[in-house]
Order: sequence, then structure tokens, then C-alpha cells
Amino acid sequence: MIKLKTIAASTAALALMASSAMAEDKVLRIQSVLSTSADEVVMLREFGKDVAALTNGSLTIEVLPAGAVVGPRDVMDAVDSGLVEGGFAWTHYWGGKHVAANLFGAPIAGAGVGLDNIAFLSWFQYGGGKELYDRLWGEMGVNVKGFMLQPVGPEALGWFPKPIKSMDDFRKLRFRAPPGMVGAAYAEIGVPAVAMGGGDILPALEKGTIDAAEWCCPKPDSVFGFQKVLKHYYLQGLHQVVVNADMYVNGDFYKSLSVVEKKALEVAANASLSKSLSYRIYENGKALKDLTDNHGVILEDTPADYFTEYMAAAKKSLQAAADKNEFFAEVWQSQKDFADTVVPFWSGAQTSNASLGRAHADTLK
Repeated sequence: MIKLKTIAASTAALALMASSAMAEDKVLRIQSVLSTSADEVVMLREFGKDVAALTNGSLTIEVLPAGAVVGPRDVMDAVDSGLVEGGFAWTHYWGGKHVAANLFGAPIAGAGVGLDNIAFLSWFQYGGGKELYDRLWGEMGVNVKGFMLQPVGPEALGWFPKPIKSMDDFRKLRFRAPPGMVGAAYAEIGVPAVAMGGGDILPALEKGTIDAAEWCCPKPDSVFGFQKVLKHYYLQGLHQVVVNADMYVNGDFYKSLSVVEKKALEVAANASLSKSLSYRIYENGKALKDLTDNHGVILEDTPADYFTEYMAAAKKSLQAAADKNEFFAEVWQSQKDFADTVVPFWSGAQTSNASLGRAHADTLK
């Protein structure tokens, strides 16, 4: 009888311990600004799997689609207030809250100093960028801990109804461009830029409200169906050479995590930077092949005068923002100093890589 009582007591204690452990398990609900089918959400779920594995299930991530709790433009406020534990978007979405968000989410024209998406990651991880990124949320006035997860760029210049031989041809077209600094630079060089959401672009093209458009890259562009209306596709653009998708965690929720759980988020985020980059190269490659092989899409080369005109407009916009905001100026100066050291090497190496790739691509024509 004593043994039975001892066993029963031990079983109850173990059950209580298991119950306590389960009670301590945490769920980080992340509302995205995208639908659940988007490539970014596919990779966000991969990130969540890594976090769950690294924490042995004590921290799990639940991805909520756009609009599940609040509208896409209200995600940051919802995370700040604790209405939802986490959010997922591109940090330049919050340029209205702080102009420096543009330098982390989508630094226009490679911050005007030649940073591509890989060089940007080098600045972020080893050139002082992460320390500045961690300060952004305080500068923005939100109770948030940010994690950069997914390098999306480089984005394509876009889709056109016919070839453009020069900027004079480009200026004749009503062009869907991103809002903020990117679109303002287009307006600066005389391109009639129109901002609209991704789901509105194809209907606008079909109605003739706009003549040409950009969204992202071959895979997401093909999902929206732009190839149904336009056939001339330009891959080389400057407007969003670097684009980063990020996760935002409510500050109080983040503080409640254990040391191991916090480290798991950090490690999984670093892994996501690499995995997302690799995933997108493959997915965009397959999509581009499908577009050109099966949908009559013609790849075109961007006119040379686009690069000089757009870069000049981008630098003008960046300087104007730096003149008005001290933190923006600090971040941009960090990127410029980093570029002075890195770009001479990296641009030379990338020229070689591009020539190597083009030599193979030309054999496939």
C-alpha cells in the first residue's frame, strides 16, 4: 500500500511538473501583411520551425494572414500595444513613423553607394548595421524588438508594353512604383509614378489606368499575373536593389522570454537570412524560365541613362533626408563608410560573377 501511495504521489508530482512546463510554453502570434501563400510567409514558417526546434517547443510561432487582427498598415501599432505579439512586413513600410526605416527596409539605389543585397547583409551583420537597427525602434517610439529575416531583392525594374530605348521612352508611361523615397525619385526624373498595392496592379494595367509596373521579382510577379498583359520584362533596376522583410516582437513579450528562447530567435533569424536568399534565387530562376519559355515574355536590357538619372535622384533624396534627421544621417553615414571599404572589392568580384553567368545564359538563348 505504501509503495502504491508513493507511486501515486510521484505520478501526481510529475503530472504537475509537466502541467507547469506546458503552462510556460509560449506562442508568438505574428500577423503578416501578406497572404499565407506568399513566398515570404513560406520562409517565415521555416523560421518558426527552427525556433520551435531550438527551444524544444517552449516557444512556437503562429503565422496570421493579412487582416487577421488589424489592417496591414496597422501591424506595427498592434505589436507596439501588445494587441498581437508579433508582426511581419518590410521595415520601409514604417518610413512614415521614422524616415530611417527606409535605410533598413529598402535603401534606395543601394543607399546611393552601391550596396547590393549581399553587401547590405555584410554591413548589417558585421559593419555596425545591427546595432543601429536595434536603436531604430526607440527612435521610432515603439515598444518593439526587431529581427531582420529575409533579403528579398534585387527587384526587377518592371514590366512594359513595349521596349524602352531611353528615359525619354520611360517618361511617356504611367508607372506603378513603390511609395515613399523610391517613388519620389521616379517623380524627380519625370516618370509619372503611381503607388498602389500589389493586388491592384493587374486590374489597373487591364483598365489602362497605368501603362507599366513593378512589384518585385519573377516569382511574385508571375503569381500576380502581369505576364497576361505585358510581355517586356526588365530585370535590372536600381530602385530596390536591397529589400528586407522583418519580424517585430512586442517588447514586453520579448522580455518575458528565457535566455534560451531569445537566443533561439537570434540564431533562427541569422539562418533565415541565408535560407531565404537561397530559396529566392531558385524560385525566381524557375519562374523566369517559365515566363520566357511558356508565356512569351521577352527579357530586355535597361537603358544606360536610367542608371545615371535614377542614381542622381536617389542621392538627392537621401541627402535631403539626412539634412532633416540626425539618426537617418548617422545610419546613412555608416552605410557610406562601409561602402567606401567594401564596394571597390565587391563590385569588382560581382562584375566577374555577372560576366560568368551571362556567358552561360547566352548559350541558352
